Amino acid sequence: MLCAGLLSLMSARKRVLILCTGNSARSQMAEGLLRHDAGDRFEVESAGTKPSIVRPEAIAAMRELGIDISGHRSKSVEEFDGQQFDYVITVCDSARESCPAFFGRAKKLHRDFDDPAALDGSEAERLALFRRVRDQLRRYLSDFAAANPPDTIMGR
Repeated sequence: MLCAGLLSLMSARKRVLILCTGNSARSQMAEGLLRHDAGDRFEVESAGTKPSIVRPEAIAAMRELGIDISGHRSKSVEEFDGQQFDYVITVCDSARESCPAFFGRAKKLHRDFDDPAALDGSEAERLALFRRVRDQLRRYLSDFAAANPPDTIMGR
């Protein structure tokens, strides 16, 4: 028990900011996924360059996995001005192009995912795209977490 507590104190969670344009779908799902799957190793936030609302389809798609993002709110990237992050992950080309430079020494990662909020189709078609993007995000973030093992004070 003492060893487990000591190891816990020695581990440091890395700070991750996930960005997209509206902070309504992709970045919200990514925040929920990484927090759920690796929240013991990463402190996760998300934001948008033009924040709007969290899409109900994103909430529904995540609920299917038992992950509740209904309490999330769409945040502006400006809310994080001056904060330090270890990683800034952009999940759309638009956010990468307008990603503020104030994230300093953060390692910047990028992958463009389809925007499920942009689909103008039936409810079933929209939800199917949200599910597909959710699953792609989960695979991408799983690879990210595997490639970035936790640091410890001794290992730094």
